Amino acid sequence: MITLFKCCYKPFLPLRKTSLLSPSQWPIPLHRHRISTATTKYADNRPRVRFRSFGSTGQSQPSINDESRKTTGGGGGESNNNSNSNCNINKSSSSELWLYNTMSKQKEVFRPKVAGKVGMYVCGVTAYDLSHIGHARVYVCFDVLYRYLRHLGYEVNYVRNFTDVDDKIIARARELGEDPISLSRRYCEEFRRDMVYLNCLSPSVEPRVSEHMPQIIDMIKQILDNGCAYNIDGDVYFSVDEFSDYGQLSGRKLEDNRAGERVAVDSRKKNPADFALWKSAKEGEPFWESPWGPGRPGWHIECSAMSAAHLGYFFDIHGGGMDLIFPHHENEIAQSCAACKKSNVSYWIHNGFVTIDSEKMSKSLGNFFTIRQVIDLYHPLALRLFLIGTHYRSPINYSDVLLEKASDRVFYIYQTLHDCEEVLSHHNEEDRKDSIPPAVSSCVSKFNEEVLLSMLDDLHTPVSVSALSEPLKTINDLLHTRKGKKQELRIESLAALEKAIKNVLSILGLMPTSYSEVLQQLMEKALKRAKLTEAQVLQKIEERTSARMSKEYEKSDSIRKELAAVGIALMDSPDGTSWRPAVPLSMQEQQISAA
Repeated sequence: MITLFKCCYKPFLPLRKTSLLSPSQWPIPLHRHRISTATTKYADNRPRVRFRSFGSTGQSQPSINDESRKTTGGGGGESNNNSNSNCNINKSSSSELWLYNTMSKQKEVFRPKVAGKVGMYVCGVTAYDLSHIGHARVYVCFDVLYRYLRHLGYEVNYVRNFTDVDDKIIARARELGEDPISLSRRYCEEFRRDMVYLNCLSPSVEPRVSEHMPQIIDMIKQILDNGCAYNIDGDVYFSVDEFSDYGQLSGRKLEDNRAGERVAVDSRKKNPADFALWKSAKEGEPFWESPWGPGRPGWHIECSAMSAAHLGYFFDIHGGGMDLIFPHHENEIAQSCAACKKSNVSYWIHNGFVTIDSEKMSKSLGNFFTIRQVIDLYHPLALRLFLIGTHYRSPINYSDVLLEKASDRVFYIYQTLHDCEEVLSHHNEEDRKDSIPPAVSSCVSKFNEEVLLSMLDDLHTPVSVSALSEPLKTINDLLHTRKGKKQELRIESLAALEKAIKNVLSILGLMPTSYSEVLQQLMEKALKRAKLTEAQVLQKIEERTSARMSKEYEKSDSIRKELAAVGIALMDSPDGTSWRPAVPLSMQEQQISAA
């Protein structure tokens, strides 16, 4: 009689009959780190804060001082002395966070306006459809920054808006025969679900345009009073000629400007580059009363008004995708400064595009995949790993091969940690010694230092992800090799390695609430991509086992290759045959051919 083996054996997790977690079942832990109230002061007696490192060595990192930065114009701030925008941080500054500032076109040491506190505004989605993975990249990128700032001990006020009043929303609502505000509200909730899937923390505030009309109208009044805008038949336009620094963020000259994506050509404008602050009401569109008559705000004014309402005119970080540099953020700077001359954002941060065949992914081009389409076949944490596997400022080309690799990698990470957790669960923490072997201590220290330096250097997440390899390998050696199982202080070593890895995964937003649940989901996704059921895979394993017993090795090899081609890897051991997800053999062969 043929015995059906479990579909996975150690070091792989048995596949259980469980369903995928719903978003509401995915709580998101954040491991915050204590701030040491060091008494060290500068020569002028101003205190500085010491931030703890990644936790396993117990050593404090050098401090980031609270000296205020000198800033100018619409943002920029005091630049560092190195003119090379791609410079690496050096030893003398290795304790400080460096961020690339689009305004100055170089990396700058991050120093908030108020010591220990950070104000961050990130432009949110225009909610008229499901979000695509280009959106996912923006909000995963700034979620990593949010998490890391909190890890460093900062109190972060993270504001991410919803645009729920816009031409595109009105057009889509008309197409569907739906109220624009109701349609937008529905897609705001869909976006929130996507963010939960991707393990993004909720911002501190999520303002909506429709709820900030008084603030928007007040800001337009200020701009008009300061002579930087004009009213034509109920339409209010910003006059770019009245703002001498227009173009400072993008580097564009006024003569290079043309109507943007959302800007209709209007012969009444004084300058073709002038943009709408307020649009007079049109039949069938939502409107609000204003001093200039019924209407609704232009695209750009909303973010200036909402950021000022929740962060003031002076805050630290303003972020978004590179496509927002012009015209959106350029116009934000102009109108914010026109409303308040002292308006200032210290750091303008922008992430690169997601591309398909080297072309930007966007709804307008129709070459996009929604987040829901991708996570229907791949685990959301695999998508997140794919997105942070490239530096946030670089373009990232979407491909199934890279998603397969990311999926394979997260399976390996969580399987290793699951095995480690299971072994540790059989040993009381109170019985553990306070020391670990020098080799393991060195591995942990090297890992922490590599992650620290990479994250401080403009959030170089690919290096941090790569750094996971060595401690994970060490854990697997301790768990599964004969030499590792005999290692002195083995349990203490596993605990130290696990703690260091979990801490970094939390910072990267890759720490799940349950390894076993995610491993189960990864296996279910792999079966779906392979268009197979668990029963069919087990049947193939049975057929292969029978072939091997009958010495039909050609048939046995054929079954293995058949499953490998669709991403199901068979694993033989003295205990029997099991399977795990893997990059499909066909994709591996394509890569080899391309190389």
